[in-house]
Amino acid sequence: MRKVKWIFRAVLALIVAILLWYTLPQHDVVRITEVYNRITTVSWANRMFYASPDSGTAEGTDSRDVRFISAAFNDGSVTVYRNEDTGWIWPPYFKYDSSNLQAVASNLKGDKWVMVTRYGWRMPWLSIYPNAIRISEVSGPDYTYFPWLNLVIIALLLGLVFWVRAMWLQFWERMVDPAVANVQEAGDRTRGWFQRLFRR
Repeated sequence: MRKVKWIFRAVLALIVAILLWYTLPQHDVVRITEVYNRITTVSWANRMFYASPDSGTAEGTDSRDVRFISAAFNDGSVTVYRNEDTGWIWPPYFKYDSSNLQAVASNLKGDKWVMVTRYGWRMPWLSIYPNAIRISEVSGPDYTYFPWLNLVIIALLLGLVFWVRAMWLQFWERMVDPAVANVQEAGDRTRGWFQRLFRR
């Protein structure tokens, strides 16, 4: 039973880690090479990685007019970001300025180095693109950013987990343990009564 409990905890921790990896903001230092719109087919396999049709531009349930930003890293590798409003859905970035962000990307296109704040993954085989949240010009390709916000969010989540665990242990100690002890005591009294009854 203990192994099952640890396996359950490990699977739960893995799911939380994957959700945080996808949701928390990440930062890429790149050069913007192209800014464009494209009609994109959203299928059952990648629908959950796009914004809802009500957030931003939508052509229909299966095809949408999605804004894209192509970029290149200092080592020559490339990536593509989508630029969609998140609205009030998950993740909670409350982004409504995708048109303005597209204009910023167009203005910074060329030899300028920028930091793209984004969330999500790039998976070409599923046509999944990270969503750009913010774009700002930086000093060069060696610019580094320390993820203070991510550390604060993770610390708050860990604090919440420890608080919930402490509350659960306190509840168990105050409510469950006494109830179990009372049931055991009643069972002992019942067994003692039957033993005395049959002993006679």
